[in-house]
Amino acid sequence: MVLADLPTGHEAVVSDVHDASPGDMVARRLRDIGFVRGESVRLLTRGPLGGEPLLVQVGFTRFAMRRQEAARVKLEVPAAK
Repeated sequence: MVLADLPTGHEAVVSDVHDASPGDMVARRLRDIGFVRGESVRLLTRGPLGGEPLLVQVGFTRFAMRRQEAARVKLEVPAAK
């Protein structure tokens, strides 16, 4: 699953950030701001028009991001209890 497909209010763990090309600046920036393997992430809400931007929390920090950026973040979703 990718972050763009995570249901609102749910939490998952980052498994990887997809590099579209060598030296991909967007992927590098995502890693720099905290989207690294093992970090928990929660999708807090989606914007009203077309579901953009996404409000995402990584650790204790919140970010607004586009769906195309969120689609680069691969997730591991914990099994339901």
